[in-house]
Amino acid sequence: MDTLGQRIRTARGALSQDALCAMTGISKGALGFYERDANIPRIDAIIKICSATGVALEWLATGSGPMNQSGASIQAAPQAESTASLDDLVMIPMVEAVLSAGSGSLETSAQITREYAFRRDFIRRKGNPAHMVLMRVAGDSMQPEIMDKDVVLLDQSRTRPLPGPIFAVSIEDAIYLKRVDMLPGQLVLKSVNPAYAPIHIEMGEQTDEQVKVIGQVLWVGREYR
Repeated sequence: MDTLGQRIRTARGALSQDALCAMTGISKGALGFYERDANIPRIDAIIKICSATGVALEWLATGSGPMNQSGASIQAAPQAESTASLDDLVMIPMVEAVLSAGSGSLETSAQITREYAFRRDFIRRKGNPAHMVLMRVAGDSMQPEIMDKDVVLLDQSRTRPLPGPIFAVSIEDAIYLKRVDMLPGQLVLKSVNPAYAPIHIEMGEQTDEQVKVIGQVLWVGREYR
């Protein structure tokens, strides 16, 4: 998946930055930051760009679905009005891969301002957005299914281990993405990358305090540079 900035440049197409700024009321400096991925545009700016260029809101915001509102080429009706509204989107915060003290959930720092827009109907099919966060992956243990620096969407209300899905699991202060299996008296954490052997954890009161299932992975996003 390309970046939001790259999608904005693609949506702009043959339009100059000055022309798009005149159509949207976005300053040229702000547009330049958006296109370089230096800043993330607010929802209202994303909607204005969609309205001016005719691209689909879901495609511009997330990279999913058809590029254009009609499925036609990008040159179709730059003046076409977008039917999207703020109600169509839900913002999910990007959090640090750090556990909040005593809660067993990922820490949302007051300094973190990055949020990503998802179609509300897409998120609602997945669960309650109030329980969801985004986290950037570090490491290659789940390659090729999940790559280093991918972004994953986690539902922190889903903490019951099930065979098949991928979960974020904390072991003491470290956080891992693993498939989770339960054996009699054991929790088994499995990687996709065959270079990483399964981790067998003996269950007990002390283990329950050190090992926590944080949430289930619902979606993976990838940027190609």
